[in-house]
Amino acid sequence: MTAVLVVDDDPYLLRALRITLQAHGYDVATAADGRSALLKASQGPPALVVLDLGLPDLDGTTVIRELRSWSRVPVLVLSARHGSEDKVQALDAGADDYITKPFGLDELLARLRALLRRSIGPEQAPVITTDAFTVDLGKRRVLRDGQDVRLTPTEWNMLEVLVRNPEKLITQQQLLSEVWGPAYAKETNYLRVYMAQLRRKLEPDTANPRHLLTEPGIGYRFLP
Repeated sequence: MTAVLVVDDDPYLLRALRITLQAHGYDVATAADGRSALLKASQGPPALVVLDLGLPDLDGTTVIRELRSWSRVPVLVLSARHGSEDKVQALDAGADDYITKPFGLDELLARLRALLRRSIGPEQAPVITTDAFTVDLGKRRVLRDGQDVRLTPTEWNMLEVLVRNPEKLITQQQLLSEVWGPAYAKETNYLRVYMAQLRRKLEPDTANPRHLLTEPGIGYRFLP
């Protein structure tokens, strides 16, 4: 059964879409906000995502960009925004198709079928493997010597930014902004503390790290 994730903050529309898609043979999961959608997409990768742009926590284009950082799952945008600028922004962010509200169910189902035909099917989020540890981005799981490594949410967020950009220099300001927010862009002491914690948990030799490297005064780099 084809898995579809429907994301919309309108409970009535969400329910109607779930009932309709289930009646047409789809396995439907739902989410009412962007963060819940990203979590569900990572926990059980769907074959397709139907996404409203006007969500209460994150703008739909932000959800698409975050999703695209680790997944190529087809995304059909479903929105009340009719302006061409909104469509362009959604498509540029990585959406595959766009349909405006109100819409006909026949058209929606046809677009879903078309996207699924072009798709190679559901995919797993990347798993990054080093000789010391493994990071499963989809399951938000880290293994070392076959054992789960418990990371705090902040440690995970910091590690995730680095491993999604292998060998790329991530500046201190970029890392602080992405993990803590723009208001913390000068709090470099945060980075030193959390990087030390990550190395203790992941590096075989914390004094001579091989994977989580510091570029003094500039930033950090992950080497697989």
